Amino acid sequence: MASLLSATSAVHSRNGQSCLPIHSSEGQATIPVRFDGTNLSISTNPTANIIDGSSIDHGITKAPYERSFSPYEFNGGTTLAISGPDYAVVAADTRLSSGYEILSRNVSKLHPLTERCVLGSAGCKTDVDQLRSVLDIKMKVYQHNHRKPMATPSVAQMLGNTLYMKRFFPYYSFNVLAGIDSEGKGAVYSYDAIGSFERTPFSASGSGQSFLIPLMDNVISHKNRLDEQRDLPVEEVVEIVKDAFLTAGERDIYTGDAVEIKIITKEGIRTEMFNLKAD
Repeated sequence: MASLLSATSAVHSRNGQSCLPIHSSEGQATIPVRFDGTNLSISTNPTANIIDGSSIDHGITKAPYERSFSPYEFNGGTTLAISGPDYAVVAADTRLSSGYEILSRNVSKLHPLTERCVLGSAGCKTDVDQLRSVLDIKMKVYQHNHRKPMATPSVAQMLGNTLYMKRFFPYYSFNVLAGIDSEGKGAVYSYDAIGSFERTPFSASGSGQSFLIPLMDNVISHKNRLDEQRDLPVEEVVEIVKDAFLTAGERDIYTGDAVEIKIITKEGIRTEMFNLKAD
């Protein structure tokens, strides 16, 4: 609505009755007013309070309403998993965001499913939590039925089936799975939104994925390099992971605060924390 000062000036300049404009998404309307030289008020004319709505469209033809709702929210985050000859390393930052707002600086994106298998997920926090709950229930049912924990390749297949089951309304979750297989070798599985997966030397997902994959192609997969490829010790891989997240945190506003690193071996899972930029 027009300001009182501008409306007063407009009415005073005409020294009489005028109309205040009402701006809305449906069209334009007016309210008759009167200026008595000092005060601006609605006209007392019995017919003056009638608002002409003939130009209001009501969203039928010329100016339809646009209403939208999304069940998804992208809460950012980056995950990375690397497999070795007898270990697997999976890492994720701890920042939870929504748009340009940081909701939390200490949210884990890593979820152990067994003593030798860890799920890393970025994306919509509510969908990630729901996916974890479904997987935990299936893991417990398997444990009760078979009296043993599920093997890592079986967990990978179960995760693929769970995601595919929701293919018509997918979980907004970008997943990597890391663990030790039955032969004691490191295993990393990469997924799309509806459950297609493959075993790879490394995998990255989330908002910083595009910054990590080129680096991993060079350092881990040894692509486009002439020097001899060697098996990296777990300590060196952990340092590579830290450097990778430092790089992603410089370029991606949704990656930051700290990186949680889980090292998976046949002895179990141990965790390291490494601080990143907090801005």
